[in-house]
Parts: sequence; C-alpha cells; structure tokens
Amino acid sequence: MSARAIAVIPARYDSTRFPGKPLADKTGKPLIQHVVEQVRRTHRVVRIIVATDDQRIIDAVEACGSEAMMTRKDHPNGTCRIAEVVEKLQTEYREKGEIMPRIIVNVQGDEPDVEPEVIDKLIDGLDNDSEAGMATLASEFAPDEDPADPNIVKLILNQKGHAIYFSRSLIPHDRDGKGENKPLKHPGLYAYRPDFLMKYVTLEETPLERTEMLEQLRAIEHGYPIAVIKANIQHHGIDTPEQYEEFLQRFNQNK
Repeated sequence: MSARAIAVIPARYDSTRFPGKPLADKTGKPLIQHVVEQVRRTHRVVRIIVATDDQRIIDAVEACGSEAMMTRKDHPNGTCRIAEVVEKLQTEYREKGEIMPRIIVNVQGDEPDVEPEVIDKLIDGLDNDSEAGMATLASEFAPDEDPADPNIVKLILNQKGHAIYFSRSLIPHDRDGKGENKPLKHPGLYAYRPDFLMKYVTLEETPLERTEMLEQLRAIEHGYPIAVIKANIQHHGIDTPEQYEEFLQRFNQNK
C-alpha cells in the first residue's frame, strides 16, 4: 500500500529579504496559494496544512479553501514549527480514534514551482527505508547554478543512500580532478516519520549545526540516518523580490 502523508507548509510573514512574501499576489493569487495548489497535485498527500504565525496568512489560506494552523512566533526553525503542528495532529487523530498518516512532508512556503511528482518520490523514499526517520532530496545542479555558492547547500552520501554531511562549502573536494563525483545540491524539502520528528526537537543543538547553520546536521551528529532520494530538481525557491519578479514572468509566459 502506498504511503499516505500530511504536508505541512511553514509560512512566516516576517522575512528579512522579502517581508510579507507569502502574500505577494501579483499573479492574482497569494504566493502561498500557488504552493498549496502544487501540493494538491500529488498522489500521496491526503491533507495540507499551512503553519504560520500571522493571522493575515491564515485569512489568505482559508479564503482559497485551504487549511491553516496558527503556531508560536518563537520557533528557531521550520522543523520546530512543524513539530508543533504534528503534536496537535497526534492529539486530534487520537481523540477521533483515527489512524494518522505515517509520513509528514515539509514543503517550503516559498517554492511555488515545486514538482508534485518529486514530493511523491520523497514520501515513497522514506516509506521504503526502514532505517531512516527522515528523508530529503539530492539533485544535480541546474546550468544557471554555481556549486560554489554558499547559499546553495551541498551534500554527500554513503553507499546506503544516507547522508554523510551537508555543507555550504563545495563538497566533495576533487583533489585529482577525476570527476567521479559531481556535486549534489540539497533542495529544502524533507519528509519525517511523526515519532522521529517529535524526537528530533528534543535533541540538543550540535556544533556543526551551529557552524553551518543547517538544522539537518543535528540528526546526523546525534547518529540518526537521513535517507536521501535523488531527483531532478529544476525549481528555485523565492527569497527576494527580484526572484518573485522572475517567477511572475514565468507565470505570465505559461498562463
């Protein structure tokens, strides 16, 4: 039986580089609605929840017929925000006497071009790996991306397909120029088993996590495997108003 999943989409109003980003609506729809509509096209996701800390985003999501949940403002990262939602969901399903879907997928709220088939592939990848409590994606770099860019996270894998390390630096270093290992980028998409997610947020922050400012390193440093599913990722997230204008141009061309 194929895995059933709940997608949780973190969406904060405050953004240093692009305040109010989830509500940018030059396409006629708020940006967060574009993300929700992409997730609706998946086959594995049976419920979508936007997790936010701002009533304006709640109102926009509910206005387009989607589900939103208010979360605390003091979460240090998106994973902790998702854990708050999952804790509420576990209580909800238990009180209803229903079985909660066994996968939680974290879809970033600023990726309106995220491919539905990639989300399904990630969910299936975690479901098929009995050792891992969480999974993420790896992809080759697009032609317009610079592997040396510290804003694009890189990762390396072991022979079992689990992550060894994530870094903002270019890894691995090809000392002899053999070209055997092309750099792989790490798109910001995760899947979790609910019990592991609740375990993760109890783990202490780790030195490498703080050094690289990459929260997934916490799992690795505490000895928990992260399954990595390879996929061809072409979409880009939106971090700045300029990137939103590029998305708007693509949207108008494809309409």
